[in-house]
Amino acid sequence: MNIKNNPELENTIQQLPHEPGVYKFFNEEGVIIYIGKAKSLKSRVSSYFNKQSPFNRKTLKLVSEIKHLEYVIVNSEFDALFLENNLIKENQPKYNILLKDDKSYPYICLTKERFPRIFSTRNIESKHHTYFGPYASVKHMNTLLELLRRLYHIRTCNYLLSKANVKAEKFKVCLEYHIKNCLGPCEGLQEEEDYNEDIKQAVDILKGNISPVKNYFKEKMTQAAANMEFEKAENFKQKYELVLNYQNKSLITNPKITELETFTIIDDEDFAYVNFIKITNGCVTQTETIQIKKKLDESKEDILGYAIFAIREKYNSASKKIISNIEIEMEAIEFVVPKIGDLKKLVELSLKNAFYYKKEKDLAKIETQKNKNKNYTLIQLKADLNLKELPRHIECFDNSNIQGTNPVSAMVCFKDGKPAKKEYRHYNIKTVEGPDDFASMYEVVYRRYKRLKEEDLPFPQLVVIDGGKGQLSSACNALKDLGIYGEIPIVGIAKRLEEIYFPGDSIPLHISKKSRSLALLQKLRDEAHRFGITFHRQKRSNQSLHSGLEDLEGIGSNTIEKLLSEFKSVANIKKAPKEAVEEIVGRKKAEIVLDYLNKD
Repeated sequence: MNIKNNPELENTIQQLPHEPGVYKFFNEEGVIIYIGKAKSLKSRVSSYFNKQSPFNRKTLKLVSEIKHLEYVIVNSEFDALFLENNLIKENQPKYNILLKDDKSYPYICLTKERFPRIFSTRNIESKHHTYFGPYASVKHMNTLLELLRRLYHIRTCNYLLSKANVKAEKFKVCLEYHIKNCLGPCEGLQEEEDYNEDIKQAVDILKGNISPVKNYFKEKMTQAAANMEFEKAENFKQKYELVLNYQNKSLITNPKITELETFTIIDDEDFAYVNFIKITNGCVTQTETIQIKKKLDESKEDILGYAIFAIREKYNSASKKIISNIEIEMEAIEFVVPKIGDLKKLVELSLKNAFYYKKEKDLAKIETQKNKNKNYTLIQLKADLNLKELPRHIECFDNSNIQGTNPVSAMVCFKDGKPAKKEYRHYNIKTVEGPDDFASMYEVVYRRYKRLKEEDLPFPQLVVIDGGKGQLSSACNALKDLGIYGEIPIVGIAKRLEEIYFPGDSIPLHISKKSRSLALLQKLRDEAHRFGITFHRQKRSNQSLHSGLEDLEGIGSNTIEKLLSEFKSVANIKKAPKEAVEEIVGRKKAEIVLDYLNKD
C-alpha cells in the first residue's frame, strides 16, 4: 500500500509515540479488522508500511484494507497484552487469531450451605458457590468425584438442612444412608463439625493438595492400629491407598514442585498448537491443548504470549513460574526454558501432548478432505474420458467361453465407484453358435438396454466393454439398432496395454498407470471377468451333471432340473444334507445322485 495516498493515516503514523500500547486498524467501512499490541507503537505500526518488511500475502491483504488507525498507550507490555485480549474478544476482528471453544467445559461445584454438596456442572449460576475447574477431561473430573465419594460421606440430596428443618424432622434418610454412602445429616445423625472436616479435606484434593490428605489417613491408620482398633485401621488403610493410587496416577514430576505451569507450542504453516499443564504439589491438576489458526505472519512468541494470557484467564491461574520450549518475556512471571532434570521432562511431556493433538487434527483434516472428495476418482475419470456427467453408474460387459463351449456373458455394475452386486447380471448366449465374441457382445448389450428402455429405467453414465475395437464396435451397433447410440457414453478397454478405445477413433487413449481412474476401470474389467468365469464354470459343471446323471437308471431331465433349480450348482448338491436332497427328489433318487457325485 502506498501510504502517500492516505495523508491522514500517514500523519497518524508519524505522530505515534515510542511507548507500549495497543493499535486498531479500520477498513473503509469503519470496521476494526485487526488489533495488535506493541512494545513501541511507532516501530511496530510503521513496519506494516515498510516496503522492506518480508510480509506474506495475508498481511499484504490486511495492509491494503487499512484506511484508519487508532491507538491506546499503556504503562507496560503486559498491560498491552491484557487490553489486546479484551478488545479482540469484544470485536473479533477478521485478521486476528481467535481462541474458540466449541463447548462449555465442566466444573466441580462446592455449595456454600449447611452440609455443603459437591457435584459437577457446566453452568456457573451463583457467585455464592465455589467452583473448581474447568476440566478439559470429563473422565478426569469423574475420577476425582468418584474418589471423593469413596473417601468421604458427602450427601447427594438437595434438602435445605437448616437447624430448624432438621430439628423439626422434616426429612428422612434415603438409600444413600442405608448403603453407608451418607451418615444421615438430614436426621441429625452426623455432626456438622465432622461433616465440615470431610469437606475441608475434599477441597484440599480438588486444589491438588494431596499430601496433607494422604498424611492424615496414614496417621489415623497408625493411631488406630496402636489402639488395637484393627477394623478402623483397615478402613483408614483402604482410604490411604485410594489417595496414594490417585496421586501416583497424577504424579508426573518431583512432588517438591509446589506451583508451576507448563506452556509449549508447535506450529505449521496454518496453525499453532499450544499445550497447557498446571502442576500443584507434583500433580497434574489441569490440562488442555488448543489449536490456533494463523491469520497473518504471527511468530511463535506472539501466539504463545496470547495463548498464555487467554488460558490463564480461563482457568483463573496465576502461577509466578512458567516453563516452556521457547523463550518469551512476561512481566512479573519467571519464564524458564529448562535444559535438564524433571522440568525438562515436563516440557517434553507437554510437547508430546501438543504433537499428538496436532496429529489428531491432521488425521481429522485428511478424513474430512476424503469425505469432501469421495468422488475424486469419478471426477478424475470424468476428466480423463471427457464425459459430460459424473459417471456414478457404470456397467461393464465381458464374454466368457472355453474352446467355444458354453458361451456366456456377464455384466457388473458399479455405483459411486463401488460394486452394486444386486445389479449384476448373467447372460446365456441364445442367438450365436460357436465362439463369436463380437456377435455375443452385440446380443448381451442389445438385450440389456432394450430391457432398460422398455421398462423406462435409467441408463448408466458410462458403459465399459472388456475388449478392443471389435467388441466395442459390436456394442455400438447394438446401441444404434436400439436408437440410443450417443445417449450412453461407451468405451472399450483392451487387456494387453490397458488401452482405452472410443467409438470411431482408431487411436487409443493411454491413461497414466498411477491414475485412480484407470485403477477403477481395471477393477470393473476384472470384476466382470471374475463374475463371467464363475458363471461359465457353473454352467459347465451343470452340463457335466446332465450328461453324467442322464445315463443313470431312474434319473431323467426333470430330476436334474429340480435339483439345479433348488441348489443352483453341482457343488451345492454335493454339500447338501442327504435329507434335503431326498425332500426334492425322493429317497431312492437322492441315493443314486449322491452316490454318483461322491463316487471319487
